[in-house]
Amino acid sequence: MSTNILEVLLAMDSVGICGSDVHYLAHGRIGDFVLTKPMIIGHEAAGLVAKLGKNVTNLKVGDRVAIEPGVPCRYCYHCKQGQYNLCADMVFCATPPYDGNLTRYYKHAADFCFKLPDHVSMEEGALLEPLSVGVHACRRAGVGLGSKVLILGAGPIGLVTLLAAQAMGASETLITDLVQERLDVAKELGATHTLLLQRDQSAEETVKVVHQTMSEVPDKSIDCCGAESSARLAIFATRSGGVVVVVGMGAPEVKLPLINALAREVDIRGVFRYCNDYSAALALVASGKVNVKRLVTHHFDISETAQAFETSRRGTGGAIKVMIHVQPRDANNPVKF
Repeated sequence: MSTNILEVLLAMDSVGICGSDVHYLAHGRIGDFVLTKPMIIGHEAAGLVAKLGKNVTNLKVGDRVAIEPGVPCRYCYHCKQGQYNLCADMVFCATPPYDGNLTRYYKHAADFCFKLPDHVSMEEGALLEPLSVGVHACRRAGVGLGSKVLILGAGPIGLVTLLAAQAMGASETLITDLVQERLDVAKELGATHTLLLQRDQSAEETVKVVHQTMSEVPDKSIDCCGAESSARLAIFATRSGGVVVVVGMGAPEVKLPLINALAREVDIRGVFRYCNDYSAALALVASGKVNVKRLVTHHFDISETAQAFETSRRGTGGAIKVMIHVQPRDANNPVKF
């Protein structure tokens, strides 16, 4: 496998299964991204530097690295404005037509590989990818000291958003879900409040419960579901002048209470992956301010990939984050004394 002068060849170690991976496997598409040929999946990953491109100076062979899976063109308007996640020529792991990194070896741009400190495990390195989504969502929402944050959805992205919000200074958090088991994990991770939703409950009815539960009306609401009902709830529940951030991607068109949002000057902001957030995510994990280890519920060898995806798809055994180990588990993790 040839390596570009600014790329590194990585011996893959740990790869987490994302909901998008499962969606591609089950449906062959996500929105406008459609599979037209077989595609290797996987984009939440960490590996070991096995070979250096000629001009790589920021890494050395043997370094353990987390992989930011999207590499932009670096030259377009959005890249030069610092919004490289909006680059039209982005090469992103496991997004058609590009293969992912659930492989033995994978080559990647060296400047999108982040060296892991000695005390940070490979699994934690792989989890920097979803954590970066949470960091980006909270930054888009303007979460800061004293923020009152409502999070819709306690799946993996909702949970990392909760962790990021807490680390960024939120003083009160309420997280919702349809599954009590997920809410139990959220509570364990430090959520101030949890709310079990009922499928037949209207957004207007749920808003009353949210406002009665929290000490104040939330000024930030982050929708990590993508369902029309959760986006509607986020708008109704947010205080006037607040911010709603939509992370979850559902149907291409939904019905939203725009007049309600406009009349109360509630900002509605979108999120697409992350941008300049990996360093912050790594700092949060390395400092101990964020503990992502609790999110990993299942471990599989790469030879058990089919079983791993079935576990993730079905949520078997309370699955939150399923981790696939390309090399023997803990082979490249720090030695604990």
